[in-house]
Amino acid sequence: MTAAQSGRYSKYIRPISVSLDLLAINVLCLIFFNELKINDIYYILYQTFGWFLTAYFIKFYEIYRFTTPVEIISKIAKQGIIFLLIVIAFFPFSKQSLFSGKAIAIFLVSSFGLITIFKFLLFYYLKKYRIITGSNYRNTVIIGYTPEAIRLKGLFETRNDYGYRFLGFFSDKQSNKNIKGNLSDLKTFVIENQIHEMYCSLNEISNIQLKDLIDFADENNKTIKFIPDTKEIFSKNLKIDYYDFFPVLSLQKSMLLEPSTKTIKRAFDIVFSLIIIVVLLSWLIPLMAILIKLESRGPVFFKQGRPGLDEKEFFCYKFRSMKINKTTEIEASKNDPRVTRIGKFIRKTSIDEMPQFLNVILGDMSVVGPRPHLWSQNKFYGNSIKKYMVRHYVKPGITGLAQVKGFRGEIETHNDMINRIKFDVFYIENWSLVLDLKIIVQTIINIFKGEAKAY
Repeated sequence: MTAAQSGRYSKYIRPISVSLDLLAINVLCLIFFNELKINDIYYILYQTFGWFLTAYFIKFYEIYRFTTPVEIISKIAKQGIIFLLIVIAFFPFSKQSLFSGKAIAIFLVSSFGLITIFKFLLFYYLKKYRIITGSNYRNTVIIGYTPEAIRLKGLFETRNDYGYRFLGFFSDKQSNKNIKGNLSDLKTFVIENQIHEMYCSLNEISNIQLKDLIDFADENNKTIKFIPDTKEIFSKNLKIDYYDFFPVLSLQKSMLLEPSTKTIKRAFDIVFSLIIIVVLLSWLIPLMAILIKLESRGPVFFKQGRPGLDEKEFFCYKFRSMKINKTTEIEASKNDPRVTRIGKFIRKTSIDEMPQFLNVILGDMSVVGPRPHLWSQNKFYGNSIKKYMVRHYVKPGITGLAQVKGFRGEIETHNDMINRIKFDVFYIENWSLVLDLKIIVQTIINIFKGEAKAY
């Protein structure tokens, strides 16, 4: 097998990507800043330096074959925000230059539109290239024959777009037709078959063998990676800290628990909610008040105590969609006789949830987060579903990941709630501003499409 056959052309992708990005920002700045009286040479040098500095710190060009589109979007958003500040910062120090917010906005939107297109075209071109031609792949072997090792092999074989070619298991502890050989056979096989990456199950090798494999990988310019299948805990987000020179692994706390992230999320919640209140609720509340009052007696708003952050009670607001009743701790079901005619419409379109933007302004809720459950549900499922109480680590949301994935409305089986909690926990552990935006967009799409459990 020759180097040409393996087709490892990924090393050229980063220089191509950098070149296209610099071409976009530098050519477009000359077009859109033409009338701002800037010194073109000085500004391009300043802009290029700022671009590289930002890209270095946010790891803008660290995109690999296993990177997800959401991660790419997140990197583009971070790069765009910081680069905007760098562009603006140039003008106060350039006395001759004219500042134009409009020109900067057009420049940023145009350049990052092109950069986004370039990035995804390269990303998806490589994926298609690997699948169609069988090139740009990496030969791999797995050391160990554990359930996690078998799962990894399945991933290599099903995700052709990742570009990994699996060539065999090696194990001293197992013996069957799927195993290529013992550890003593591994080194010769790796060299003869031009293996690029070795994946090692920590369950199957001793410390001495591990050190020997690392030395072998270093000497032969091979990559060695580890399958953390010794404990379930290793499937979580881990970070490495050094106590002097001593490495210690610790579980990463959710970004949502970091003070800086709370500030960013709170700022977004306030701005987004104020826009909704001014643009929509300013006329929607009077309209809904008339329609609700015309059909049935009672208040316009339905107010109910729900468990919130740290399981502290808050009053959740909705447009009233039911007749006055004494069974409010029982969730709505299909063809529920308590629901009014206007109530059916506003529940189907999720308009009944709109007053919760007032809850967001009051600080009780967030735009995106785990939905607040009834107290009766909270007490019942809190004792029967693992990790249920994790959802109280953050503020409840008007919409959430579980809801856009179809787990909203009536809880018909125990698995409905289990799946809802899985998505809630995933959201908390993997939060990003991009994820919030995706959930908001998907919520809007679902409203127009209609949802089977929106009743």
